[in-house]
Amino acid sequence: MALVVVAEDDGDIREIMERVLRRAGHTVVAAGDGAAGLAAVRERRPDLVVSDIDMPVMSGIEMTLALRGDPATEDLPVLFVSGSVAPGDPGPAAVEGTSVLFKPFLPAELTAAVDQALHAGRAAGPG
Repeated sequence: MALVVVAEDDGDIREIMERVLRRAGHTVVAAGDGAAGLAAVRERRPDLVVSDIDMPVMSGIEMTLALRGDPATEDLPVLFVSGSVAPGDPGPAAVEGTSVLFKPFLPAELTAAVDQALHAGRAAGPG
């Protein structure tokens, strides 16, 4: 399966995402904020990033901007998982996020969104 970096500042949600993705067969590297997520991406070269948007130190939007600015990661798919962004919010699309999964989510919704993002690649559009 895929190597996935999960950047989420809420420890409970991060743990749930890790568990769900591991059960789906993915290898997961967890990070507690966008800066740690960016470092994990640069170190591990994942197939996908799953990121919250509002996080301390560096937001998911800022992290994705940094990824898009680096030729080594500019095409890396980023699935945003957020409870604070409204449907239609231009932020995720502006940084060419692959898609957005809204919190709260069911485990099956997370795995389906990850599978879709892995197959779609960069900037498939929100949803």
